[in-house]
Amino acid sequence: MAVVLTIIGVVVFFGIILLATSIRVLREYERGVVFRLGRLIGQKGPGLIFLIPIIDKMVRVDLRTVTLNIPPQEVITRDNVPASVNAVCYFRVVNPNDAIVQVENFLVATSQIAQTTLRAVLGRAELDTLLSERERLNEELQRIIDEQTEPWGIKVTTVEIKDVEIPQTMQRAMARQAEAERERRAKIIGAEAEYQSSEKLSQAAQIIASHPIALQLRYLQTLQEISSTTNSTTILPVPIDLLQALGRLPGEGRTS
Repeated sequence: MAVVLTIIGVVVFFGIILLATSIRVLREYERGVVFRLGRLIGQKGPGLIFLIPIIDKMVRVDLRTVTLNIPPQEVITRDNVPASVNAVCYFRVVNPNDAIVQVENFLVATSQIAQTTLRAVLGRAELDTLLSERERLNEELQRIIDEQTEPWGIKVTTVEIKDVEIPQTMQRAMARQAEAERERRAKIIGAEAEYQSSEKLSQAAQIIASHPIALQLRYLQTLQEISSTTNSTTILPVPIDLLQALGRLPGEGRTS
């Protein structure tokens, strides 16, 4: 009798173990890729699923978006400027079956594809483009990486260039270039201001020339402005016509 009870106990114990190994609970963001005797039979989940002990094997796949940091890559731009560029890539699994069957490790594979694509795309761009047109380069990187990972059931949603590091000598050269550009713009603005001012002065001279009384009014206004100052020396403007009249002496033009 004791032997029978022992056998029954052993059977119940192993039955509980087999039952525990045949039950899986998958969360809402998880899927289970099930293989039966090595053959893919499909995906299951979420919720409670049952597996045939020993015969069925299941691989969990997370469907949430993965944040992949692309380590700094040494890049030589199109204009032969060395730069160190790192980026971040966001992707998620949209087909769990392909993510498990078509590639050994989709996370490592996606990381390697992202690194090689980053070097290839940025190597074809000039430094100015790399610094000023990041959004376009991000879109191009996302499109190329997504095309290469699509057979693996991976959807790349976003690729963002984070930092671009260039040599100190190049940074100083760019700073000098920016300073020269600012000086050039300042000179152009000053020249345009002088040109506009000269145009206004020319128009004012034409108006005063056509109205002689305006010159006298301007003369009186200048006297008023001078008298309101605290200068110790006062200079009175005298019309040229008056000086010419005073210059004509009674004996001028006579011959001895």
